[in-house]
Amino acid sequence: MSGLINYASCGALWLGLGVKTPDLFRHRHDPYLRAICVVLGLAGVCFLLGAAPTVGAVNRLSGVPNLAAPLTYASITAYSAASQVLVVHWRGGPRVHRVVRRWMVAYACVLVGIAVSFALGRAPVERRTDLDTYYATTPFIAEMIVLYLLGHLAAVSVTTVSSLRWAREVGGWLRAGLLTLGLGSLCNAGYSVTKLIAVAARWCGRDWSALGTTVSPAAAGLGALLTSVGILVPLAGPRLAEWLRSWRTYTRLEPLERELDDLLTRCALRLPRPRWSSPTTRLVWRQTSIHNALSYLDASFDPALYERTRGAALEATGDKEHAEAAAWAAVITSAVRGPWEPGRRPAPHGHPEGRPGDRVPGPAVLVRIAAELETAGAPSGHVRGGTTPSGAV
Repeated sequence: MSGLINYASCGALWLGLGVKTPDLFRHRHDPYLRAICVVLGLAGVCFLLGAAPTVGAVNRLSGVPNLAAPLTYASITAYSAASQVLVVHWRGGPRVHRVVRRWMVAYACVLVGIAVSFALGRAPVERRTDLDTYYATTPFIAEMIVLYLLGHLAAVSVTTVSSLRWAREVGGWLRAGLLTLGLGSLCNAGYSVTKLIAVAARWCGRDWSALGTTVSPAAAGLGALLTSVGILVPLAGPRLAEWLRSWRTYTRLEPLERELDDLLTRCALRLPRPRWSSPTTRLVWRQTSIHNALSYLDASFDPALYERTRGAALEATGDKEHAEAAAWAAVITSAVRGPWEPGRRPAPHGHPEGRPGDRVPGPAVLVRIAAELETAGAPSGHVRGGTTPSGAV
């Protein structure tokens, strides 16, 4: 079961890495993006190497009992350093490169210490899940275990404090990401703390290995998930919010497009509908279709009807935006139901100056026009005689 959890965590982390890889190819010289990808990649490696089936495979293929242990510890150490480097790049400042170099040098020394300790120690009995407590009293192997746990704890503690402290200074998606990252780092600290407690208990002659085999992996898995989410939220959040806004606007414009549907179809004014596209692309397509129809009807817009409707709505409600939308809805409905033939532009109403079409409605106005048409319950295509949007006179 633990192996399945490890592989699932690895897959989730590498999925996040796959999301960011295209951006890395486009901006390969961006140190921040490189740090993100390294953190996600190394976190996945940690879970992959820490899974019991992988541990057995590495030991068997290498012929060295417990070789998977220093490899896993090294990946955890590298992940710890990469997490702190990410926060440093994320926040920026004049001393970024100097601070990054210090962290990299410090954790390079930890990696060397892990390798040397394992080479000097003896761990002949393979332990796939409880090596930390089984060899907690073995010379050099114990030092290797404590070294990687303290290195990991130091990095995630600094990351937690830095993230939560910075979160108080910012807002929006960045704040949400920092809070999630800080919580994930705190869970990762729980991994090291429970491991260290189990090791210390072994020194005292007690067997608390269950802490290292059950509680620690759970804390690490939750920490990895929260860390990945925290990293991706500030990047994906604004895009997701934009997609939601675009989809909402796209949906709200449907009554207006439906009113113009007959004209768009008969005069071939609608572009091909995009398939498998983002909400933003669909919104642009719908807005383009509407503007094509309005441009076609430009000459037939009745400025007198526009002014009468706008004045009546403004007098009734005192809302300029509502009055403008009601006036546009009235002249659009009037122009659509007026006499026209396919292939010919409608006859103008004869007011060369100040036509409503000279003031092309923007996206916000289009949404209000669509709402007016929806409220009036205007059927698609031509409007039945005598039916006008609310506010028309």
